[in-house]
Amino acid sequence: MKKQIRKGFRQTKYIFYQETLVDFKDHFWSFLGAFFGIGIIALLQSQQISEIENVFLIGSFGASSVLIYGAVNSPLAQPRNLIGGHVLSALVGVTVFKFLPEILWLNASIAVAFSIVVMQITKTMHPPGGATALIAVLPAQKIQDLGYWYALSPVLSGAVILLIVALIFNNIPKGRKYPHHVRQSKYVHMRRMLKKKN
Repeated sequence: MKKQIRKGFRQTKYIFYQETLVDFKDHFWSFLGAFFGIGIIALLQSQQISEIENVFLIGSFGASSVLIYGAVNSPLAQPRNLIGGHVLSALVGVTVFKFLPEILWLNASIAVAFSIVVMQITKTMHPPGGATALIAVLPAQKIQDLGYWYALSPVLSGAVILLIVALIFNNIPKGRKYPHHVRQSKYVHMRRMLKKKN
């Protein structure tokens, strides 16, 4: 019994240590990536859309920055998810705005709900994509005037900027690698296990 308690205590201490570990080098590169990524997007988008509309989009891209610069290894932060999640969600949002009556609460809920399903189906789950779909149905005139072009610019162009900055800043320091490649998915592993049993 004492051995189990000691083992549990050691495990708890180790987990606590890992969770509270401060890696200043990692934080520095996360800061730089987010600073340059968001800075470039904000500068470029301020040329074509108003400040308030720019703030909405920066919010969506800000959430992406948390993932791609702060959680580099997360499956939700990988390039396919970043680009696909934003672009597909933008297309969903614009479609909802164009074809449904202008009832904000209805459009907002349908746009976000459908964007989640589309990201699930296409394996491009990226949580900030929900915000991208939502922005397309908000009463922001310049964004609404863009129609489907909204998916290309500012959404695709912004996501590509974030990706380029992530490829640069996430690969400079040792110990950080982006994109993160999982060598063997659990599905491939399960298939191999099933073949061995047969």
